[in-house]
Amino acid sequence: MEKTPLSMRTHISIFGNTNAGKSSLFNAILGQPIAIVSEKSGTTADPVTKAFELIPYGPAALTDTAGLGDNSPLGEKRMEKTESILNKTDFAIYAAALNDFDISAYEEMKVKFEKKHIPYMLVFTKADTAPDDITEKFSDSIAVSVNDIASIERLRECLISRLSEIKKDEQSMIGSLLPSGSTVVMVVPIDSEAPKGRLILPQVQLIRDCLDHNMKAVVTRETELDEVLSEQKKTDLVVTDSQVFKLVSQLVPETVPLTSFSMLSANMKCGLKELIEGTKTVDKLQNGSRILMAEACTHNSSHEDIGRVKIPALLRKYTGKQLEFCFRAGCDFDDDLSDYDLVIHCGGCMMNKRAMQSRQQLCREQGVPMTNYGVVIAFVNGILERAAEIFDI
Repeated sequence: MEKTPLSMRTHISIFGNTNAGKSSLFNAILGQPIAIVSEKSGTTADPVTKAFELIPYGPAALTDTAGLGDNSPLGEKRMEKTESILNKTDFAIYAAALNDFDISAYEEMKVKFEKKHIPYMLVFTKADTAPDDITEKFSDSIAVSVNDIASIERLRECLISRLSEIKKDEQSMIGSLLPSGSTVVMVVPIDSEAPKGRLILPQVQLIRDCLDHNMKAVVTRETELDEVLSEQKKTDLVVTDSQVFKLVSQLVPETVPLTSFSMLSANMKCGLKELIEGTKTVDKLQNGSRILMAEACTHNSSHEDIGRVKIPALLRKYTGKQLEFCFRAGCDFDDDLSDYDLVIHCGGCMMNKRAMQSRQQLCREQGVPMTNYGVVIAFVNGILERAAEIFDI
């Protein structure tokens, strides 16, 4: 569990007013002093996330956020970051000091939790500073003190119970697509964008996913693909890096299913059918059409960068139009998408499922089509129907 990436963990976030004891609670749940604790208002400026194991529930990630109601000079920016955490929160803890409970602030956050369908619990902190009769008015709440280890353990048990009640979808790239015993051939090109000495996360995840579901995983470069396919008695699926989609489609017999790492990741994280529908916009693009290229991670780009170089070049060639591209990486994503004609997102391997679905929902609400790196590359190369066949949508 220690190696489980953040994108595959249940994200638990702590919200509450300034000086509600959020950072102390954060440290107490983790059992280590990660966040800075101070009596001074506004100590937590940026969200702090730490991976941990919530035994016996499983791998989780806990986030401490800046306090609500921050009236400091940087308060507005801090609030923007705090609210953005909602978009990737699977479960929310609202921390309120027992001796200073701002019920209106709690009610306001409840509305936000419920609007985004985020399950939550009310935790009264500083239980050793005031009578706990207020907890009787909030039957689902729990009162704790960071100085009382037993109360923190009760909170952990309550958290495990609440999380276990929530249906936890199995996050699998391949488990629902192929039966046990299948053979998957993975095509991994090695170029200047390939990390030295290691594979990128979707490739590692798919190998592990195959092992978890009793499937055989064969990894090769595109230059050896012909030889590998000829050696296999049976190949149930070929999965390729999107940048060599066209070449691989020419090498793989039509009788063998083919798709990409990007499409498998997107199918696991959000609605692939909607991403496929988004490619219809490509044929409607005109000179000056604006396209937002969104990546979940940040990295140095090169002349072979798939999002910043290759896809823009492919689209300009395919459409014959002078298109404008804007780039966002990591947590950056425009709240107002009205200036764009299309959003093209990466596979989202570095983002959790809720974060990807939140972005897709934002596009849906604002009427801006959204698609995906692998989907749009397959579309431009005329192989989208084949690449989507394995998903049966």
